Amino acid sequence: MSGDFTQEWGSERARAADQAAMRLNGVPAADGGGSGTFASTPAQKRSAANTIETELEPNTKKATEHSDESTNTAVKGFDGWDAAVGLKKVADTWDQQVKVLMGRLGSEKGSLRGASGLFVQNDLGTGDGFRPLGAQSKLNGL
Repeated sequence: MSGDFTQEWGSERARAADQAAMRLNGVPAADGGGSGTFASTPAQKRSAANTIETELEPNTKKATEHSDESTNTAVKGFDGWDAAVGLKKVADTWDQQVKVLMGRLGSEKGSLRGASGLFVQNDLGTGDGFRPLGAQSKLNGL
């Protein structure tokens, strides 16, 4: 019985290790994963950054200004009431959240635009690291 358990245990461990290795390499789309590719092209990054700049940022600002106007009108209408104080507090919280959102959008836009340059710098640095090995191979006649 002990031998059967040991054999079965070893088989299950090997199967689990194979599954773990497969998952580390990528999650199949059927299991909720993406297309299996990690990267996006520089053109896709530029396009996403441009969408943030030309659509998301201006539309968010426009929606915020519209909301501020409406809320300010309501605050004036409830002047002297507790509702005005509550609306003012909500408006201040909203403005702070919008400020954080706009900062996040700007940060993401900058990251998207800078990512391609970082990958190129990394590739060049890696290549520079291998150059001495190539020169050494030439010296040794390889």
